[in-house]
Amino acid sequence: MTADTSAWPGRPFPLGASWDGRGTNFAVWSSSATGVDVCLFDAAGTEQRVPLIDRTFQIWHGYLPDVHPGQLYGFRVAGPYDPGNGQLHNPAKLLVDPYAKAIVGDFTDHPAAYAANPDDSAPYVPRSAIIDPAFDWGGDRRPDIPWDDTVIYELHVRGFTKRRPDIPEDLRGTYAGLGHPAAIEHLKSLRISAVELLPVHQFVTEPSVQQRGMRNYWGYNTLGFLAPHAGYAHATDPGEVVREFKSMVRSLHAAGIEVILDVVYNHTCEGGPGGPVLSLRGIDNRTYYRLAPGDPSRYDDYTGCGNTFDARLPSSLRLIMDSLRYWAAEMHVDGFRFDLASALARSLHDVDRLSAFFDTIYQDPVISQAKLIAEPWDVGAGGYQVGNFPPLWTEWNGKYRDTVREFWGHGSGGVRDLAYRLSGSSDLYGDDGRLPFASINFVTAHDGFTLRDLVSYDHKHNDANGEDNRDGTDDNRSYNCGAEGETDDQAINTLRLRQARNLLVTLLLSTGAPMLVAGDEMWRTQGGNNNAYVQDNATSWLSWEPSDASADLLALTRRVIALRRASPVLRQRAFFEGSPEADGTKDLAWFHPAGRELSSPDWFDSDLRTLGMYLDGRGLRNRGPQGEQLTDDSYLLILHSGDDVVWFRLPGSPWAASYEVVIDTTGPSGTGSGQLAGDAEVPLGPRTTLLLRVVRP
Repeated sequence: MTADTSAWPGRPFPLGASWDGRGTNFAVWSSSATGVDVCLFDAAGTEQRVPLIDRTFQIWHGYLPDVHPGQLYGFRVAGPYDPGNGQLHNPAKLLVDPYAKAIVGDFTDHPAAYAANPDDSAPYVPRSAIIDPAFDWGGDRRPDIPWDDTVIYELHVRGFTKRRPDIPEDLRGTYAGLGHPAAIEHLKSLRISAVELLPVHQFVTEPSVQQRGMRNYWGYNTLGFLAPHAGYAHATDPGEVVREFKSMVRSLHAAGIEVILDVVYNHTCEGGPGGPVLSLRGIDNRTYYRLAPGDPSRYDDYTGCGNTFDARLPSSLRLIMDSLRYWAAEMHVDGFRFDLASALARSLHDVDRLSAFFDTIYQDPVISQAKLIAEPWDVGAGGYQVGNFPPLWTEWNGKYRDTVREFWGHGSGGVRDLAYRLSGSSDLYGDDGRLPFASINFVTAHDGFTLRDLVSYDHKHNDANGEDNRDGTDDNRSYNCGAEGETDDQAINTLRLRQARNLLVTLLLSTGAPMLVAGDEMWRTQGGNNNAYVQDNATSWLSWEPSDASADLLALTRRVIALRRASPVLRQRAFFEGSPEADGTKDLAWFHPAGRELSSPDWFDSDLRTLGMYLDGRGLRNRGPQGEQLTDDSYLLILHSGDDVVWFRLPGSPWAASYEVVIDTTGPSGTGSGQLAGDAEVPLGPRTTLLLRVVRP
């Protein structure tokens, strides 16, 4: 800590704390502040306040010589305290630097952390930390996986390795654990191309959760947009936390695996009007948050989390963009999944395809090259925007999830919408220059039932969350097979496993970019909890204990992903045309169980529960991005969701003289074998998927 009590003028940019080898420049933006102190803390917690007396373009800045990496600091911002007008300045509140690259400590819910309380909040809030950003990336190269080769694996950094026995115990649940060879070997064995990490920006636990004696596990409660969450690090030194994250990325890249971050810019951990003052609220509440028209004491809440970050204004949008560039350029991540992305694209009220948020990302030379995934909805009116994001963007396709679940769960509603989802959702993405991989296909995600629970439970069982089972959406209806929950009935367990195979195979063979949830390939259960956001325990952590069911699904998942990667027709770059070929076939054709192509009335038959999809792979590229040999195979995929046996006549000439059985979900691990003649009638048992390869002379 410096003995000097005054700061040199310093520079307004870059924002945050920047060490130059001799000292540190501090810069913080506020349009309404009347004074800013940078507060330095020693190991004993003693605070030294240094005023930043220079201001340029509403940026308060100063340079402190001899302030080095490892120094803990925060800001205190003076200015108007007028809640009725949305101004909440109070220098008694220690504030986290919005541009902090590392954050130390946690938030403890205490009256002193709230705006109206005159007491000092410093004992109850985190500290920002200065770091040395130097890191030896060696020969790190981004995998740069094409979208049509992409298979995403959504995982939680802590939960993925917390119980993994062949990772050293002290590394389990950390960035170092995810970068460990044992963890990477599992990912490589699946042949996934990217991990999508649940939030790793520094987050804190909500007051309401703290009051229940719990803590936030998922991380959708961001405090710092540029700091990796320290709780996921084996290291304790702030700079080493950052280097540990970088090492994890480097290890994943070396294995050919991209890193995508689930980022939460739509709201912050400061919550609604009665929430704590931890950072942005005390720096410039009126700028960083969307205030209610006519009543700036309240927030427009499009997120369901108490506040909405205001991405319309230049300084707020700059924070988002600076954060994205930092993670892409300095931390080497490959893409971003934007939580509740519709909230960021709202103009006055409505979601706007021409918003500043979209325009700024579109023209940015760094972020426009990253993988961009939108969760295309929020909780406000008109917030459901699946299919409406502009080019450059892919989307979590909620309609895919709902349609596939509906087909396999109820066997009703017909097959018309299913056909769109299986073939890339051209109805959503085919009219604006986007391609099939704009559809991120998924059946399960972190928020909801696991695959096993989806086929095992009628209703959610979230009592352990402390909200009297009111949280989460109770929408499972009849996706399951047989009596709810665990059972010793072998027949019911067999049906459940078959249903899980059906959902996995459907997902991985659909055109678009599939997303798996970590553990679904190993029959993971949360005991029916479909909103485990506060379950930092064995409920959420992956179990690596082997079982017959986990071995079954794991073998199936590996085999189908390998098949997908080797077969371009199973991951089309362009939408199918469905136009006749010279030999009378089509690149895409739909078949009725009677063996004929579907007619117009068939598409509107709500009782039709069986569909055949013919995919012609001839003429597609035969080399992958790394020069690997690909096949030009053609396939017939048959899905039957009914509870009765149905006979399906296979298309004969000119489609195929015979077929080879590749996948049959009625067998262990979906293993199929043998040949079937064209025009043969094949019995399909209840809830069955068949994948047949066309045998050519």
